[in-house]
Amino acid sequence: MGDHRDTATATAGGGRRRRRPPPGPGQGDGGDDPGGDFRCHKVQESLLSSASGYSNYRGILNWCVVMLVLSNARLFLENLIKYGILVDPIQVVSLFLKDPYSWPSLCLVIVANVFVVLALALERQLAAGSLSEGAGAALHALNLLAILCFPAAVVLAVTSITPVGAVFALAIYTVLFLKLFSFKDVNKWCREKREVKAAPPEPGDGSDAAAEEANGDVRKSGVAYPANLTYRNLYYFLFAPTLCYELNFPRSPRVRKRFLLRRLFEMLFFTQLLVGLIQQWMVPTIQNSMKPFRDMDYSRIIERLLKLAVPNHLIWLIFFYWFFHSCLNVVAEVMQFGDREFYRDWWNSESVTYFWQNWNIPVHKWCLRHFYKPMLRWGVSKWTAQVAVFLVSAFFHEYLVSVPLKMFRLWAFMGMAAQIPLAWFVSKFLRGNYGNAAVWISLIIGQPIAVLMYVHDYYVLNYEGNQ
Repeated sequence: MGDHRDTATATAGGGRRRRRPPPGPGQGDGGDDPGGDFRCHKVQESLLSSASGYSNYRGILNWCVVMLVLSNARLFLENLIKYGILVDPIQVVSLFLKDPYSWPSLCLVIVANVFVVLALALERQLAAGSLSEGAGAALHALNLLAILCFPAAVVLAVTSITPVGAVFALAIYTVLFLKLFSFKDVNKWCREKREVKAAPPEPGDGSDAAAEEANGDVRKSGVAYPANLTYRNLYYFLFAPTLCYELNFPRSPRVRKRFLLRRLFEMLFFTQLLVGLIQQWMVPTIQNSMKPFRDMDYSRIIERLLKLAVPNHLIWLIFFYWFFHSCLNVVAEVMQFGDREFYRDWWNSESVTYFWQNWNIPVHKWCLRHFYKPMLRWGVSKWTAQVAVFLVSAFFHEYLVSVPLKMFRLWAFMGMAAQIPLAWFVSKFLRGNYGNAAVWISLIIGQPIAVLMYVHDYYVLNYEGNQ
Protein backbone atom coordinates (compact mmCIF):
# COMPACT_ATOMS: atom_id res chain seq x y z
CA MET A 1 0.00 0.00 0.00
CA GLY A 2 2.77 2.46 0.92
CA ASP A 3 4.72 1.71 -2.22
CA HIS A 4 1.68 2.17 -4.38
CA ARG A 5 0.78 5.47 -2.66
CA ASP A 6 4.28 6.86 -2.99
CA THR A 7 4.36 6.00 -6.67
CA ALA A 8 0.97 7.61 -7.29
CA THR A 9 1.94 10.73 -5.38
CA ALA A 10 5.16 11.06 -7.39
CA THR A 11 3.30 10.53 -10.62
CA ALA A 12 0.50 12.97 -9.80
CA GLY A 13 2.60 15.73 -8.29
CA GLY A 14 5.56 15.45 -10.58
CA GLY A 15 7.35 18.20 -8.64
CA ARG A 16 9.20 16.09 -6.12
CA ARG A 17 11.44 14.24 -8.70
CA ARG A 18 14.36 16.05 -10.34
CA ARG A 19 14.42 15.90 -14.09
CA ARG A 20 17.72 15.21 -15.85
CA PRO A 21 18.75 18.18 -18.08
CA PRO A 22 18.83 17.56 -21.84
CA PRO A 23 22.17 16.44 -23.24
CA GLY A 24 24.45 19.29 -24.30
CA PRO A 25 26.18 19.62 -27.63
CA GLY A 26 28.17 16.55 -28.45
CA GLN A 27 26.82 14.61 -25.44
CA GLY A 28 25.24 11.19 -25.55
CA ASP A 29 24.70 8.45 -23.05
CA GLY A 30 28.45 8.18 -22.45
CA GLY A 31 28.35 4.45 -22.74
CA ASP A 32 31.00 4.15 -25.47
CA ASP A 33 33.29 7.06 -24.56
CA PRO A 34 35.25 6.72 -21.31
CA GLY A 35 36.33 10.37 -21.60
CA GLY A 36 32.82 11.81 -21.81
CA ASP A 37 30.72 12.92 -24.77
CA PHE A 38 32.25 16.34 -25.44
CA ARG A 39 33.86 15.52 -28.79
CA CYS A 40 33.84 17.96 -31.74
CA HIS A 41 36.78 16.57 -33.76
CA LYS A 42 37.36 13.69 -36.10
CA VAL A 43 40.20 12.48 -38.33
CA GLN A 44 40.13 14.57 -41.52
CA GLU A 45 42.48 16.30 -43.97
CA SER A 46 42.77 19.99 -44.82
CA LEU A 47 40.82 20.92 -47.93
CA LEU A 48 43.92 22.03 -49.86
CA SER A 49 45.63 18.70 -49.22
CA SER A 50 45.49 16.23 -52.09
CA ALA A 51 44.44 13.49 -49.65
CA SER A 52 41.22 15.34 -48.82
CA GLY A 53 39.67 14.53 -52.20
CA TYR A 54 38.26 18.06 -52.42
CA SER A 55 37.91 19.36 -55.98
CA ASN A 56 35.49 22.32 -55.98
CA TYR A 57 37.77 25.30 -56.60
CA ARG A 58 35.19 27.41 -58.41
CA GLY A 59 35.68 30.35 -56.05
CA ILE A 60 39.44 30.37 -56.63
CA LEU A 61 38.85 30.21 -60.39
CA ASN A 62 36.48 33.17 -60.15
CA TRP A 63 39.10 35.04 -58.12
CA CYS A 64 41.71 34.37 -60.85
CA VAL A 65 39.31 35.67 -63.49
CA VAL A 66 38.58 38.82 -61.47
CA MET A 67 42.30 39.47 -60.91
CA LEU A 68 43.00 38.88 -64.60
CA VAL A 69 40.27 41.32 -65.63
CA LEU A 70 41.42 43.97 -63.17
CA SER A 71 45.09 43.71 -64.14
CA ASN A 72 44.33 43.86 -67.84
CA ALA A 73 41.89 46.72 -67.28
CA ARG A 74 44.75 48.68 -65.74
CA LEU A 75 46.97 47.88 -68.73
CA PHE A 76 44.19 48.87 -71.14
CA LEU A 77 43.59 52.16 -69.31
CA GLU A 78 47.32 52.88 -69.34
CA ASN A 79 47.36 52.17 -73.06
CA LEU A 80 44.47 54.60 -73.69
CA ILE A 81 46.12 57.35 -71.64
CA LYS A 82 49.44 56.89 -73.44
CA TYR A 83 48.33 56.40 -77.05
CA GLY A 84 44.71 57.52 -77.25
CA ILE A 85 42.17 55.59 -79.33
CA LEU A 86 43.95 53.80 -82.19
CA VAL A 87 41.10 51.54 -83.35
CA ASP A 88 40.23 52.21 -87.00
CA PRO A 89 38.21 49.44 -88.70
CA ILE A 90 38.46 51.21 -92.07
CA GLN A 91 42.23 50.86 -91.95
CA VAL A 92 41.86 47.08 -92.07
CA VAL A 93 40.64 47.29 -95.67
CA SER A 94 43.98 48.79 -96.70
CA LEU A 95 45.73 45.70 -95.37
CA PHE A 96 44.09 43.70 -98.15
CA LEU A 97 43.97 46.34 -100.91
CA LYS A 98 46.47 48.95 -101.98
CA ASP A 99 44.81 49.72 -105.30
CA PRO A 100 40.99 49.45 -105.25
CA TYR A 101 41.04 48.51 -108.96
CA SER A 102 43.60 45.72 -108.49
CA TRP A 103 42.68 42.78 -106.26
CA PRO A 104 45.57 40.33 -106.67
CA SER A 105 44.62 38.20 -103.64
CA LEU A 106 41.04 37.73 -104.85
CA CYS A 107 42.27 36.98 -108.36
CA LEU A 108 44.58 34.30 -106.97
CA VAL A 109 41.67 32.66 -105.15
CA ILE A 110 39.55 32.65 -108.32
CA VAL A 111 42.38 31.12 -110.38
CA ALA A 112 42.55 28.25 -107.84
CA ASN A 113 39.50 26.74 -109.59
CA VAL A 114 41.78 25.76 -112.49
CA PHE A 115 43.64 23.29 -110.26
CA VAL A 116 40.34 21.92 -108.94
CA VAL A 117 39.02 21.25 -112.46
CA LEU A 118 42.31 19.62 -113.44
CA ALA A 119 42.26 17.29 -110.40
CA LEU A 120 38.69 16.19 -111.17
CA ALA A 121 39.54 15.60 -114.86
CA LEU A 122 42.50 13.41 -113.87
CA GLU A 123 40.36 11.33 -111.53
CA ARG A 124 37.71 10.83 -114.20
CA GLN A 125 40.36 9.58 -116.62
CA LEU A 126 41.78 7.23 -113.99
CA ALA A 127 38.30 5.90 -113.16
CA ALA A 128 37.60 5.22 -116.84
CA GLY A 129 40.93 3.46 -117.29
CA SER A 130 42.10 5.96 -119.92
CA LEU A 131 45.11 6.89 -117.80
CA SER A 132 47.56 4.59 -116.06
CA GLU A 133 48.08 4.82 -112.31
CA GLY A 134 51.70 5.87 -112.75
CA ALA A 135 50.89 8.66 -115.18
CA GLY A 136 47.97 9.77 -113.03
CA ALA A 137 50.14 9.91 -109.91
CA ALA A 138 52.77 11.98 -111.75
CA LEU A 139 50.20 14.45 -113.09
CA HIS A 140 48.56 14.73 -109.66
CA ALA A 141 51.99 15.44 -108.14
CA LEU A 142 52.61 18.20 -110.70
CA ASN A 143 49.18 19.69 -110.03
CA LEU A 144 49.75 19.68 -106.26
CA LEU A 145 53.22 21.15 -106.64
CA ALA A 146 51.80 23.91 -108.81
CA ILE A 147 49.20 24.69 -106.13
CA LEU A 148 52.03 25.59 -103.75
CA CYS A 149 54.48 27.17 -106.21
CA PHE A 150 52.14 29.25 -108.40
CA PRO A 151 50.67 31.52 -105.67
CA ALA A 152 54.09 31.90 -104.03
CA ALA A 153 55.58 33.05 -107.33
CA VAL A 154 52.73 35.53 -107.87
CA VAL A 155 53.08 36.94 -104.34
CA LEU A 156 56.83 37.40 -104.77
CA ALA A 157 56.45 38.98 -108.23
CA VAL A 158 53.44 41.28 -107.77
CA THR A 159 54.25 44.44 -105.80
CA SER A 160 50.65 45.55 -105.25
CA ILE A 161 49.75 42.54 -103.10
CA THR A 162 49.81 43.26 -99.36
CA PRO A 163 51.21 40.85 -96.71
CA VAL A 164 47.77 40.30 -95.14
CA GLY A 165 46.15 39.68 -98.53
CA ALA A 166 48.98 37.32 -99.43
CA VAL A 167 48.52 35.36 -96.19
CA PHE A 168 44.81 35.01 -96.98
CA ALA A 169 45.47 33.76 -100.55
CA LEU A 170 48.24 31.37 -99.53
CA ALA A 171 46.09 29.96 -96.72
CA ILE A 172 43.36 29.19 -99.27
CA TYR A 173 45.89 27.46 -101.53
CA THR A 174 47.34 25.49 -98.61
CA VAL A 175 43.88 24.22 -97.67
CA LEU A 176 43.24 23.39 -101.33
CA PHE A 177 46.51 21.44 -101.48
CA LEU A 178 45.57 19.35 -98.44
CA LYS A 179 42.01 18.74 -99.67
CA LEU A 180 43.03 17.68 -103.20
CA PHE A 181 45.75 15.46 -101.75
CA SER A 182 43.06 13.69 -99.71
CA PHE A 183 40.73 13.60 -102.75
CA LYS A 184 43.45 11.89 -104.79
CA ASP A 185 44.26 9.33 -102.08
CA VAL A 186 40.67 8.32 -101.34
CA ASN A 187 39.80 7.81 -105.00
CA LYS A 188 42.93 5.71 -105.40
CA TRP A 189 41.82 3.56 -102.45
CA CYS A 190 38.41 3.18 -104.09
CA ARG A 191 40.02 1.91 -107.30
CA GLU A 192 42.12 -0.54 -105.32
CA LYS A 193 38.98 -1.70 -103.54
CA ARG A 194 37.20 -2.15 -106.86
CA GLU A 195 40.08 -4.25 -108.19
CA VAL A 196 40.08 -6.39 -105.05
CA LYS A 197 36.36 -7.06 -105.47
CA ALA A 198 36.85 -7.97 -109.11
CA ALA A 199 39.71 -10.37 -108.32
CA PRO A 200 39.25 -13.69 -106.48
CA PRO A 201 39.38 -13.10 -102.72
CA GLU A 202 42.67 -13.88 -101.02
CA PRO A 203 42.75 -15.04 -97.40
CA GLY A 204 44.11 -12.49 -94.96
CA ASP A 205 43.84 -9.56 -97.37
CA GLY A 206 43.04 -6.43 -95.32
CA SER A 207 42.99 -3.84 -98.12
CA ASP A 208 39.21 -3.99 -98.45
CA ALA A 209 38.74 -3.29 -94.74
CA ALA A 210 41.22 -0.40 -94.89
CA ALA A 211 39.41 1.20 -97.81
CA GLU A 212 36.07 0.66 -96.06
CA GLU A 213 37.34 2.44 -92.95
CA ALA A 214 38.86 5.28 -94.96
CA ASN A 215 35.82 6.02 -97.11
CA GLY A 216 32.87 5.07 -94.96
CA ASP A 217 30.34 2.37 -95.76
CA VAL A 218 29.16 3.32 -99.24
CA ARG A 219 27.28 0.08 -99.82
CA LYS A 220 24.37 0.90 -97.56
CA SER A 221 23.43 4.32 -98.85
CA GLY A 222 24.77 7.34 -100.69
CA VAL A 223 27.00 7.65 -103.70
CA ALA A 224 29.48 4.95 -104.73
CA TYR A 225 32.70 5.23 -106.73
CA PRO A 226 33.01 6.50 -109.46
CA ALA A 227 29.66 8.31 -109.26
CA ASN A 228 31.26 10.67 -106.74
CA LEU A 229 33.42 12.28 -109.44
CA THR A 230 31.14 15.26 -110.01
CA TYR A 231 31.58 18.99 -109.54
CA ARG A 232 28.80 19.01 -106.95
CA ASN A 233 30.46 16.33 -104.83
CA LEU A 234 33.94 17.84 -105.10
CA TYR A 235 32.92 21.43 -104.38
CA TYR A 236 30.86 20.34 -101.40
CA PHE A 237 34.06 18.82 -100.02
CA LEU A 238 36.09 21.94 -100.85
CA PHE A 239 33.73 24.17 -98.87
CA ALA A 240 33.09 21.67 -96.05
CA PRO A 241 34.99 22.30 -92.77
CA THR A 242 37.25 19.27 -93.14
CA LEU A 243 40.48 18.33 -94.90
CA CYS A 244 39.75 14.59 -95.24
CA TYR A 245 37.65 13.48 -98.20
CA GLU A 246 34.86 10.91 -98.01
CA LEU A 247 32.37 9.82 -100.61
CA ASN A 248 29.49 10.30 -98.16
CA PHE A 249 29.88 12.73 -95.28
CA PRO A 250 27.71 12.52 -92.14
CA ARG A 251 24.92 15.09 -92.51
CA SER A 252 22.83 16.87 -89.89
CA PRO A 253 19.04 16.61 -90.40
CA ARG A 254 18.33 20.35 -90.52
CA VAL A 255 19.75 23.85 -90.14
CA ARG A 256 19.32 25.15 -86.60
CA LYS A 257 18.53 28.82 -87.08
CA ARG A 258 19.09 29.94 -83.48
CA PHE A 259 22.41 28.13 -83.31
CA LEU A 260 23.44 29.66 -86.62
CA LEU A 261 22.49 33.20 -85.53
CA ARG A 262 24.46 32.84 -82.29
CA ARG A 263 27.56 31.72 -84.15
CA LEU A 264 27.16 34.54 -86.70
CA PHE A 265 26.90 37.09 -83.90
CA GLU A 266 30.05 35.64 -82.33
CA MET A 267 31.87 35.88 -85.65
CA LEU A 268 31.04 39.57 -86.06
CA PHE A 269 31.70 40.46 -82.42
CA PHE A 270 35.04 38.67 -82.15
CA THR A 271 36.19 40.00 -85.53
CA GLN A 272 35.76 43.56 -84.24
CA LEU A 273 37.36 42.63 -80.93
CA LEU A 274 40.39 41.09 -82.62
CA VAL A 275 40.89 44.12 -84.86
CA GLY A 276 40.57 46.48 -81.89
CA LEU A 277 43.00 44.55 -79.68
CA ILE A 278 45.60 44.30 -82.44
CA GLN A 279 45.43 47.99 -83.32
CA GLN A 280 45.15 49.31 -79.78
CA TRP A 281 47.33 46.89 -77.83
CA MET A 282 49.74 44.89 -79.97
CA VAL A 283 50.85 47.40 -82.60
CA PRO A 284 52.15 50.05 -80.10
CA THR A 285 53.94 47.37 -78.08
CA ILE A 286 55.63 45.98 -81.20
CA GLN A 287 56.61 49.44 -82.38
CA ASN A 288 58.19 50.22 -79.01
CA SER A 289 60.16 46.98 -79.22
CA MET A 290 62.24 48.04 -82.22
CA LYS A 291 64.66 50.30 -80.35
CA PRO A 292 65.70 47.67 -77.77
CA PHE A 293 66.36 45.27 -80.68
CA ARG A 294 68.49 47.83 -82.49
CA ASP A 295 70.45 48.63 -79.32
CA MET A 296 70.63 44.93 -78.32
CA ASP A 297 69.41 45.91 -74.86
CA TYR A 298 68.63 42.43 -73.57
CA SER A 299 66.87 43.49 -70.38
CA ARG A 300 64.55 45.78 -72.35
CA ILE A 301 64.04 43.08 -74.98
CA ILE A 302 62.88 40.63 -72.29
CA GLU A 303 60.62 43.31 -70.80
CA ARG A 304 59.07 43.99 -74.22
CA LEU A 305 58.69 40.28 -74.82
CA LEU A 306 56.82 39.75 -71.55
CA LYS A 307 54.66 42.81 -72.21
CA LEU A 308 53.76 41.49 -75.66
CA ALA A 309 53.05 37.98 -74.35
CA VAL A 310 49.77 38.95 -72.63
CA PRO A 311 47.96 40.63 -75.57
CA ASN A 312 49.40 38.15 -78.07
CA HIS A 313 48.15 35.18 -76.08
CA LEU A 314 44.75 36.76 -75.45
CA ILE A 315 44.37 37.46 -79.17
CA TRP A 316 45.41 33.89 -79.99
CA LEU A 317 42.78 32.48 -77.61
CA ILE A 318 40.08 34.72 -79.09
CA PHE A 319 41.17 33.75 -82.59
CA PHE A 320 40.95 30.05 -81.67
CA TYR A 321 37.36 30.43 -80.45
CA TRP A 322 36.44 32.71 -83.37
CA PHE A 323 37.75 30.34 -86.03
CA PHE A 324 37.40 26.81 -84.67
CA HIS A 325 34.09 27.27 -82.87
CA SER A 326 32.23 30.18 -84.44
CA CYS A 327 33.37 30.19 -88.09
CA LEU A 328 33.64 26.45 -88.67
CA ASN A 329 30.28 25.83 -86.97
CA VAL A 330 28.66 28.46 -89.19
CA VAL A 331 30.00 26.73 -92.30
CA ALA A 332 29.05 23.30 -90.98
CA GLU A 333 25.53 24.43 -90.05
CA VAL A 334 24.87 26.02 -93.45
CA MET A 335 26.20 22.93 -95.26
CA GLN A 336 24.55 20.53 -92.76
CA PHE A 337 27.94 18.93 -92.15
CA GLY A 338 27.51 16.51 -89.26
CA ASP A 339 31.02 16.12 -87.81
CA ARG A 340 31.57 19.14 -85.54
CA GLU A 341 34.68 17.88 -83.71
CA PHE A 342 37.00 20.70 -84.73
CA TYR A 343 38.99 20.63 -81.47
CA ARG A 344 39.32 18.63 -78.28
CA ASP A 345 40.38 19.55 -74.73
CA TRP A 346 43.85 20.83 -75.68
CA TRP A 347 43.78 23.17 -72.63
CA ASN A 348 44.24 20.08 -70.43
CA SER A 349 47.34 19.00 -72.35
CA GLU A 350 49.99 17.45 -70.13
CA SER A 351 52.37 16.97 -73.06
CA VAL A 352 53.28 18.95 -76.16
CA THR A 353 52.27 16.03 -78.37
CA TYR A 354 48.78 15.93 -76.85
CA PHE A 355 48.35 19.65 -77.56
CA TRP A 356 49.25 19.36 -81.24
CA GLN A 357 46.99 16.33 -81.60
CA ASN A 358 43.92 18.05 -80.14
CA TRP A 359 43.90 21.79 -80.80
CA ASN A 360 43.34 21.47 -84.58
CA ILE A 361 41.45 18.26 -85.32
CA PRO A 362 41.00 18.75 -89.12
CA VAL A 363 44.76 19.07 -89.61
CA HIS A 364 45.48 16.26 -87.14
CA LYS A 365 43.11 13.89 -88.95
CA TRP A 366 44.73 14.73 -92.29
CA CYS A 367 48.26 14.16 -90.96
CA LEU A 368 47.25 10.90 -89.33
CA ARG A 369 45.35 9.55 -92.34
CA HIS A 370 47.47 10.72 -95.28
CA PHE A 371 50.98 11.08 -93.85
CA TYR A 372 51.63 9.34 -90.50
CA LYS A 373 49.89 6.00 -91.11
CA PRO A 374 51.23 5.63 -94.70
CA MET A 375 54.75 6.15 -93.34
CA LEU A 376 54.16 3.42 -90.77
CA ARG A 377 52.94 1.08 -93.53
CA TRP A 378 56.17 1.81 -95.41
CA GLY A 379 58.14 0.51 -92.42
CA VAL A 380 59.14 3.85 -90.88
CA SER A 381 59.40 3.94 -87.08
CA LYS A 382 56.83 5.87 -85.02
CA TRP A 383 59.41 8.37 -83.77
CA THR A 384 60.64 9.12 -87.30
CA ALA A 385 57.06 9.51 -88.53
CA GLN A 386 56.24 11.94 -85.69
CA VAL A 387 59.34 14.01 -86.46
CA ALA A 388 58.37 14.06 -90.14
CA VAL A 389 54.88 15.34 -89.26
CA PHE A 390 56.38 18.17 -87.19
CA LEU A 391 58.77 19.10 -90.02
CA VAL A 392 55.96 19.17 -92.60
CA SER A 393 53.93 21.39 -90.25
CA ALA A 394 57.01 23.59 -89.80
CA PHE A 395 57.32 23.96 -93.59
CA PHE A 396 53.72 25.15 -93.96
CA HIS A 397 54.07 27.57 -91.04
CA GLU A 398 57.13 29.09 -92.69
CA TYR A 399 55.42 29.09 -96.10
CA LEU A 400 52.50 31.11 -94.73
CA VAL A 401 54.78 33.70 -93.10
CA SER A 402 57.96 34.11 -95.15
CA VAL A 403 56.36 34.24 -98.61
CA PRO A 404 53.83 37.01 -97.76
CA LEU A 405 56.56 39.04 -96.01
CA LYS A 406 58.92 38.36 -98.96
CA MET A 407 61.79 37.44 -96.66
CA PHE A 408 63.12 34.09 -95.50
CA ARG A 409 64.32 33.93 -91.92
CA LEU A 410 63.04 30.45 -90.89
CA TRP A 411 61.88 31.64 -87.45
CA ALA A 412 58.52 29.86 -87.80
CA PHE A 413 60.23 26.71 -89.08
CA MET A 414 62.68 26.68 -86.19
CA GLY A 415 59.88 27.39 -83.72
CA MET A 416 57.95 24.34 -84.91
CA ALA A 417 61.09 22.21 -85.14
CA ALA A 418 61.87 23.17 -81.53
CA GLN A 419 58.63 21.45 -80.52
CA ILE A 420 60.36 18.10 -81.14
CA PRO A 421 62.96 18.35 -78.32
CA LEU A 422 60.43 20.20 -76.17
CA ALA A 423 57.92 17.36 -76.59
CA TRP A 424 60.61 14.84 -75.62
CA PHE A 425 61.68 16.85 -72.55
CA VAL A 426 58.12 17.39 -71.26
CA SER A 427 57.12 13.75 -71.75
CA LYS A 428 60.37 12.57 -70.12
CA PHE A 429 60.63 14.80 -67.05
CA LEU A 430 57.28 16.48 -66.43
CA ARG A 431 53.94 14.96 -65.51
CA GLY A 432 50.46 16.14 -64.64
CA ASN A 433 50.12 19.80 -63.73
CA TYR A 434 53.82 20.44 -64.37
CA GLY A 435 53.48 19.18 -67.94
CA ASN A 436 50.34 21.28 -68.43
CA ALA A 437 52.17 24.36 -67.12
CA ALA A 438 55.06 23.70 -69.52
CA VAL A 439 52.63 23.56 -72.46
CA TRP A 440 51.03 26.87 -71.43
CA ILE A 441 54.42 28.55 -70.99
CA SER A 442 55.53 27.41 -74.44
CA LEU A 443 52.36 28.89 -75.94
CA ILE A 444 52.49 32.17 -74.02
CA ILE A 445 56.21 32.86 -74.53
CA GLY A 446 57.01 31.07 -77.80
CA GLN A 447 54.58 32.93 -80.05
CA PRO A 448 55.63 36.51 -79.15
CA ILE A 449 59.29 35.57 -79.68
CA ALA A 450 58.53 34.59 -83.28
CA VAL A 451 56.33 37.68 -83.76
CA LEU A 452 59.06 40.05 -82.55
CA MET A 453 61.73 38.37 -84.69
CA TYR A 454 59.68 38.65 -87.87
CA VAL A 455 58.55 42.21 -87.17
CA HIS A 456 62.09 43.31 -86.40
CA ASP A 457 63.49 41.76 -89.58
CA TYR A 458 60.63 43.16 -91.68
CA TYR A 459 61.16 46.63 -90.18
CA VAL A 460 64.91 46.53 -90.83
CA LEU A 461 64.41 45.27 -94.39
CA ASN A 462 61.65 47.67 -95.47
CA TYR A 463 61.86 50.83 -93.33
CA GLU A 464 65.18 51.31 -91.60
CA GLY A 465 67.15 51.67 -94.81
CA ASN A 466 64.71 54.31 -96.14
CA GLN A 467 65.10 56.65 -93.16
